Amino acid sequence: MEHLLIKGRNPLNGDVVISGAKNAVVAIIPAAIMANGVCIIDNLPAIEDVKCLQDTLTKLGCVCELIDEGTLMVDSSSLNNCNATFDSVRRIRASYYLMGALLGRFKEAKVALPGGCNFGTRPIDLHLKAFRALGAEIDEDYDNGIISLKADKLIGTNIFLDTVSVGATINTMLAATLAEGVTTIENAAKEPHIVDTANFLNMLGAKIKGAGTDVIRITGVESLHGAEYMIIPDQIEAGTYMIAAAACGGHISVKNIIPKHMDSLSAKLKEMGCQIIEGDDFIDVISDGNLTATRVKTMAYPGFPTDLQPQMVVGLAKAEGISLLTETVWENRFQYIEQLRKFGCDISIDGRVATIHGVRQMNGADVMATDLRAGAAMVIAGLAANGITKIGNVRFIDRGYEKIEYKLRDLGADIKRVKD
Repeated sequence: MEHLLIKGRNPLNGDVVISGAKNAVVAIIPAAIMANGVCIIDNLPAIEDVKCLQDTLTKLGCVCELIDEGTLMVDSSSLNNCNATFDSVRRIRASYYLMGALLGRFKEAKVALPGGCNFGTRPIDLHLKAFRALGAEIDEDYDNGIISLKADKLIGTNIFLDTVSVGATINTMLAATLAEGVTTIENAAKEPHIVDTANFLNMLGAKIKGAGTDVIRITGVESLHGAEYMIIPDQIEAGTYMIAAAACGGHISVKNIIPKHMDSLSAKLKEMGCQIIEGDDFIDVISDGNLTATRVKTMAYPGFPTDLQPQMVVGLAKAEGISLLTETVWENRFQYIEQLRKFGCDISIDGRVATIHGVRQMNGADVMATDLRAGAAMVIAGLAANGITKIGNVRFIDRGYEKIEYKLRDLGADIKRVKD
């Protein structure tokens, strides 16, 4: 088992180059199996979720291999298997995109229920409701953890999502791309990785309009062809480093990003006393480490992202005064708080609201990453705390962060990976 060991209290200075977006690539790789041809995916992040999807696509019969560092080739011309019930499917949440992709291509799919981070019930009922509206019959075998879908044909229709859901928006878009007629998704999510997935599909020959708004219109096509596409930068990785700089103090330049994607975080860091300088593809964060309390509410994009909530709680724990953070997206995403208390953080939870009393000093602790973003929060806490921090369950962090210890060391952090 591996751990991260951090000696805290070093300011962060220098440049950090952001990798391709995890939340985009885990949708785009499954989408590539819908093409009758070769897809080349550039700016690929070297993360565990990508490796897991590579393994899954290979087992399905695709040729799926790295042809260069950061470039993946997916050739699905030999794909003839719609049975995705392997263990690798169960390991990550985004495997559910195989439902929409396989259903679109074969009008049939059998997919194991996905895993990933566990911070509350994350039902796929909206996905299944949309598939049924398109004409699919579905068997839900929860005893064995398998969803089976089948349709004589998929017919475009109007679909209203009862709640804003990134996963359901993308999955509906995937299935509707190869359906007959026009599908309209109302109350669609607007996140950047939804736009990126739609742009990728359009490069393959899809006809999708409105991605990034709350109404997406998909005109079905008979087939898709191969193409080369570059993944957008990772909004959440960028935000993680921005919050780390705010909490630790220093001056970092976060490069290879789309600054507009960071607007909600940049605004909050300014409120907390940081200086934010934006360029065309970078943001500089300048902080003396003395932060001011504020209020944060997670919301669907363009609001403050729930995937930056745990990291932001650490920043608020360092701020002078009392901060409130309200989680509106997931009902149980504060499971990691007990770990943060080991650093000396003063945090209380009432339902979906965290009340954070800033502390003068945090002390190193022996903690566990309870999920991907909570793991990133433990790293930031360790960087900001006095003494030594040991973080277990590093596998969670590796699911979404490429070379995190190397990037942080380049910024001046004292961090290393060790094996027991």
